[in-house]
Parts: sequence; C-alpha cells; structure tokens
Amino acid sequence: MDNLIKNLSFNLLLIRQQQTDATMSAQIVGVNASAASLLGYTEEELINQPLARILPHHELSIWPAALAKRNQADACFGATVLTKQQQHFQAILSVSDLPGQVGEHSDLVLLLQPLRPDNDFLVMRHVVEQSASAVMITDNKGSIAYVNPKFCAMTGYSADELLGQKPSKLQSGEMSKSYYQAMWDTLLNTGECQGEILNKHKNGSVYWVHESVSAIKNSAGEISHFLAIEEDITHRKAVESALSESEERFRQMAELSGEWLWEQDPQGYYLYSSTAVNQILGLSEEQILGKHYTQLLTFQDKATKSTVSSSQQPFHALLNHYRHKDGHQVITESTGLPIINADGKLLKWRGVDRDISARVQFEQALIESEKRTRLIIESSINAIVIMDSYGIISEWNQQAEIMFGWSAKEAIGQRLDELIIPSRYHEAHRQGMRHFLETGEGPILNRQIEHTAKRRDGSEFPVELSVSPLKLGNAYIFSSFIHDISNRKAAEQQIRQAQVDLAIAQSEIHIAQKIQTSLLPSAPLKSERFEITGMCLPADKVGGDYYDYFYQDQRHKLNIVIADVSGHSIGPALFMAETRSALRVQANTNTSPASAISALNNFLFADLDKADYFITLFYLQVDLLQNCLIYANAGHPPPLIFNRHTMKIKELDADGLVMGIQKNVDFEENTLPLTAGDVILFYTDGLTETENAEGEFFGLERVKQVVKNHVLESPQSIIDTLYSTLRNFCGRQRFADDITVMVFEWR
Repeated sequence: MDNLIKNLSFNLLLIRQQQTDATMSAQIVGVNASAASLLGYTEEELINQPLARILPHHELSIWPAALAKRNQADACFGATVLTKQQQHFQAILSVSDLPGQVGEHSDLVLLLQPLRPDNDFLVMRHVVEQSASAVMITDNKGSIAYVNPKFCAMTGYSADELLGQKPSKLQSGEMSKSYYQAMWDTLLNTGECQGEILNKHKNGSVYWVHESVSAIKNSAGEISHFLAIEEDITHRKAVESALSESEERFRQMAELSGEWLWEQDPQGYYLYSSTAVNQILGLSEEQILGKHYTQLLTFQDKATKSTVSSSQQPFHALLNHYRHKDGHQVITESTGLPIINADGKLLKWRGVDRDISARVQFEQALIESEKRTRLIIESSINAIVIMDSYGIISEWNQQAEIMFGWSAKEAIGQRLDELIIPSRYHEAHRQGMRHFLETGEGPILNRQIEHTAKRRDGSEFPVELSVSPLKLGNAYIFSSFIHDISNRKAAEQQIRQAQVDLAIAQSEIHIAQKIQTSLLPSAPLKSERFEITGMCLPADKVGGDYYDYFYQDQRHKLNIVIADVSGHSIGPALFMAETRSALRVQANTNTSPASAISALNNFLFADLDKADYFITLFYLQVDLLQNCLIYANAGHPPPLIFNRHTMKIKELDADGLVMGIQKNVDFEENTLPLTAGDVILFYTDGLTETENAEGEFFGLERVKQVVKNHVLESPQSIIDTLYSTLRNFCGRQRFADDITVMVFEWR
C-alpha cells in the first residue's frame, strides 16, 4: 500500500484523525512524492506532522465541515495551502475514508489539487462558488444536489438545509400550479426554460427571481441533472409595479378628460394615441398608429395643414376638420408641442385634440334660437321703406337716410335691390318678388328676418327687417321695417362666447374635482403606536391643497406630506396628481425627505415655470424603528408639535425655497426624537389667513390655543374643533382659500 501511494502521480496525503477535537488531533501519516514535491518538503519531513503544517491557522476552521461531508459526491472544498517556503497557493481539497479501518482513529485520504489558470474544471468550480448569480443543481428526480453561497444568501437557507430537498420547498404558494407545470413541460421538451417566480425566504418574506433552467445530459444522451441560475429581481418588479400604476393613473386621467392625447414622430406619423380617439373619430388606437396626421383630415384641411409638422413651432387652438369613421365631419381644437433635444433636433411632437363639434352645433343652435326670440321681442323700427310691385322705392323716411346714406330725394324712384341690397342677392330678391306675384306666397313675408344691407359707401352691415305685402286695388305695395343690428350682433357674439367659456370651465372644474378626490387618503391611518388623519376644504369646489400619508421601507417608516399649489381649478389639481405620483414612486426607494423634495423640485420645475405656478411642501418621515422624526421644508408653514405632558409647543421648520422658483435647490433636513404624547398639527396658510368681517386674521396663536386646549382628544376631534372655531370666528361656512389640516398623534 505504501509503495502504491508513493508512486501515484497525483498529490495525496494520509491523515490520521483521533476521535477527539477534529483539528488539533489531525496528523499527516503518509505522503506521496508528488504531494511532498508540491509542498516543498521531503516525505520524511511531513510524516507525523500536524495538519496545521500545510493549512494556515485561518483555514483550519473548515476542516470539521470537510470531515462531515467526506465520502459525499460533493466533498470538495477550496482552501489556501502553505508550503515549506511559507508561500501560499489556492487549491481544491477532497477528503474520504481509507477503507477497512477499525479502531480509535480514522485514516483519511486527502487529495490536493492546486488551482491553475489552465485547469478549467477547478477554475469553473471556484467561479461558481464566488458567482454573483444564485446557482442550484438537482438530480434528474428533482432533488437538490448543489447550491452555491449566493443561492444560500438569497433564500436564507444553509446548504445542509437544502441538499436533498425539492425546489418546491422555496415556493411562495402565490403562483398557480399550471405555471410551474408549463415551465417543467418546456424544460423536458426543449432542454431549457426560463421564467419569473415568486419564492418564499426562510424568514417568511417573499422575493422575485428570474430563473433559467437547463437540462444536463450524460454521454448516453440521458438527463442526469438540471442546472438552475437565478437572479433576484424583487427591486425591478417593485419599480415595474410603480411604473405600471403611474401609467394606469395617466391613462385614467386621459380617459376622464375626454381629450385625444397623441404623439407623432418628426415627420408627422402617429407614435401614440389615447383611447379618446375612438370617441372622437370612431377609430381604435391601433388604426391610428403609423398613419400620417393628414390622412385623417378633410380635403380642405390637407393642403393648409401639411406643413405643420415640419415647422418645429408649437401651435395652440389650431382648428382641424377631420372625417369620422362613419363619414360625418368632426371639428377639433388642436394644441401641439415639439419635443427638441439639447442639439436642437426635433425628436417628436406631443399634443392634444379637443372635440368642439358639439360646441359649434350649440353655437349654431343658439343663433337660430335667438332669431326666433327676436321675432317676438324686437319692435324698435329704425328705417321704413316702401316699394311697389316692380321693386321701385316710393317711400324713404329720415331714419333710412341716416342708415343708408341716401337722401329721400335720391332714393325715391330707384330700384330697392340696386340701392341697399348687395349684388350677390339681387337675383334671389327678384325671383322672390316674381314668385309672390304669381302664387301669393313669399317665404320672407310677414316675419322678421336678419339680412345683409348695403350703405351708400358700399359697406355692408347686418339688419333685421320685416316685409308685409298690402294689396291696393289690383296692385301690391310692400312695406319694409329695417333695424340696424350691428351693435347687437357684436354683443351677442360676446354673450355666446361667454356661455361657451362658462360651460368649458364648469367641465374642467368637474374633472379637477374627480382628480383631487382620488388623490387624498380615503381613511385615517391607525396603529398601536400612532394615529393620523386629515381633512381638506377646497375654496372653489376644487383647490390646490394636497396631503398624504403612506408607509415606506416595509412599513418601518411613515411618510407624511402636505402641500399647497398656487391657484385653483384643473391646473393645480393636475400638478397635485403629478406631485403625488412622483412621491409615491420615490417611496419605493430609501429616499430621505430632503432628497425627495430636491428631486421633486427638479422634476416639476419646467412644468411649474411654464405654467406660472409654484408649490409649497412639507415632507416628514416618522422612523418607526428609531422613534424619531426626519423632515424637510419647501417654503410651507411649519407644522406645530405639542407634547401632552409638558404642554410645550414647537415649530418644525427647515430651510428650503418653494418649488418651481429655482432648480437644484439644497433643502435642509432636521431630525427630532419622538416622545410619548406628542401631537403634530400640519396645516396650509388658508387656516391662519382666514379673515373675519373686520378683516382680522384667524392667526397662528389662535390655532395654538385651540390645539393646546384639546390636545388630549383624538386627532379627528382636534380637526373638528379647529374648523368649528374657524367658522365661528369668520361667521360663514365657505372660505376664500383652501384649508387643509392634518393631525398626527404619537402614543
């Protein structure tokens, strides 16, 4: 046996292990020439030496684990080996029992293989052990045969806990069996499969992985093992979920508005279309994509609108005439904005079309209604003109002279149509006269109508007239009562436009109300440690105030936000929606209040600056593990913190400019410990700046006194008392500005 061992070409040592402490009792009792040469010793120098002679002290800790795994299929381990010259090299070691042993000690075979760049197998094993990807190998029955350290770190299980188990041990139970079956069928049919799987960590939490599985075949072409490589994609899935929620919110807003939102490439071909195109043109989004915008226009618009996309100039309220899928004409107001990069290159167009067909029809219907109303209520006659059946003027009063510029002497004896009727109506006038004289019927007789008249200088103006026939003997005369309505027509146009504008404004306010209602928390947030609730009273049905509270970092932190967008109506409401979406997305990352406000300011700056709006915002984060507050402020009124035990009041403030004024602003961030009984009041300036009949402000001192007197009550009770006191102070139920109040109680 000794001669056989000594002549072996690979590196082999015999280790004698006493049944005592594993590391201290391990001795080298045999070594072949190859191993002695590798280690720089003679064979005699290593005999009866402790194992520590070739394994450094920090590597000896792995020897007990190697003994426990000896004789297993996967009994190799990596280690640093020490030579006689005190040099180190990396090697793969394998331990197994020497057969046929009985006694108080065990002789072990230790195979030592140095790691060299040209040894692909050993290098590959080392790579797998240190891989950043999780690796699992199962046998052909699906039992786990190997996992690398990354796999153990990702699942929370040790290798001993996983070896021999089925991968189903890691399933979360939240995915369908059919999904796993489909992956398994694909693996067996094609030799590989991949998918995204929701697994359960040892600690009970769930995590997402992207798994790629390959079948490993032996020389006979039979599957011997399965290799699975997994990547943790939990963070990516969270980001995708937040993005999907944001896109869904944008889609819902677009549908609520009823306006057709679109994007075009630089040549004018549609890249994106909202669902509103179906309501406006009867076409689906798929039917729009790839079409040139001129393909949808009516014939008369194609020539005049063909150069719009190449102008690179924004346009507003451009009147477009489209042809609906069913053939009828649709009129829209179109607004477009060119998207240009820093080099001045046009990237695409983004715009919106608003259907105004109903508005045009409404205007036309309103005009017709007004004509019928005027026939009843109008009685003032400015000019009286009488003509005979040949159309010759026989009577011309003074008001006619003033209105038309012809004296009675000049007008009498002249043909009526040539004197005061524009030439384009001459033929219709003469045909109407002949038709009446032949049939006794005249479509314009005995009623008041609007028409166009002509003055002596050739200028035309609108008139209202009524023509009544009177038979004298065998002939007819016609009396015309003519009323100059130039001023009234101008006023009517202003009234119509005002009515249309009012209808549009009311529609926008209704949309903004829906947006604002969807943004605010629907209920208080309560736990054993805290309670928070809030209320917003908009001044003009929809306001610019916003408040929110939500968890972050697996419910270890509570984020509280209150903001005030300048102005009212749909503009501030949309900025509120944009602000909320941005903050909610950031909540999925470990973002501090100051950095969140800074990022939000940079994100909204261009829109706020263009729309001439600004936002004040206070962002407070409650660390539920550290029992402390972290906060930053962007020009918002500082919240007040009350302690129920000390009855002391403090303002929570930090330096910071209001958002929308300047980009890249640094916001101060402060921290404050929480103590039992703390109550924090958040508010907007509408609370303190409400005036009574004498012009006196409600003021911060009254706010402090109300809260101090009721600080032992619940947050909702404090809010109700504040609003009740405010109404009594100003003597009315409605307020001139939005008022938002939020109360946080730390128990």
